[in-house]
Amino acid sequence: MAANKVLKAQAREGVGKGAAREVRRQGRVPAVIYGDKKPPVTVSVEYKDALKFIYAGGFKSHVLDLDVDGTVHKVIPRDYQLDVVKDQPLHIDFLRVSGNARITVEVHVNFINEEQSPGLKRGGTLNIVRHTVEVSVPANAIPESITVDLSGSEIGDSIHISAVSLPKNVTPTITDRDFTIATLVAPSGLKSADAAEGETEAE
Repeated sequence: MAANKVLKAQAREGVGKGAAREVRRQGRVPAVIYGDKKPPVTVSVEYKDALKFIYAGGFKSHVLDLDVDGTVHKVIPRDYQLDVVKDQPLHIDFLRVSGNARITVEVHVNFINEEQSPGLKRGGTLNIVRHTVEVSVPANAIPESITVDLSGSEIGDSIHISAVSLPKNVTPTITDRDFTIATLVAPSGLKSADAAEGETEAE
């Protein structure tokens, strides 16, 4: 397994809006580390580092090594606030994790073998219902993605979570129904032809 990415941080004094504004004036983003039955720790991270990590993708589904003045905390970002006008990070919440802890994360869905789908070859369109799936997973074994194999899929098919091979110890948080990941829909031309054919038969 690849090593966790390292994000540098500094401990900070003071809480509240005034203290947070002062941190931002220094070009840093206020943040807090919480969880694992330990008291919260207020920190700040360099603005450009926060921006890079957030917009790299998968920010809230990867465990990081948060280096706070030389002390490393294993964390996963749980939430962050962006300025609605400037789209800049205003605050980040980090959750401490231990190796044997189970956490809930959103994992990206990756579709493979599109060229082996008869329905797509006929001009069908893949209608993605869920680009991510929320799963419960060990903190030290978060998958990069969930893979959906489109081999053999036909127009009209629905791909449900039960048809997806999930990695070991990964379980969907939705357990009361077999929810849909994607559907294969007919192209508009084929729909029109089918509709016209149906009208002709009706006459």
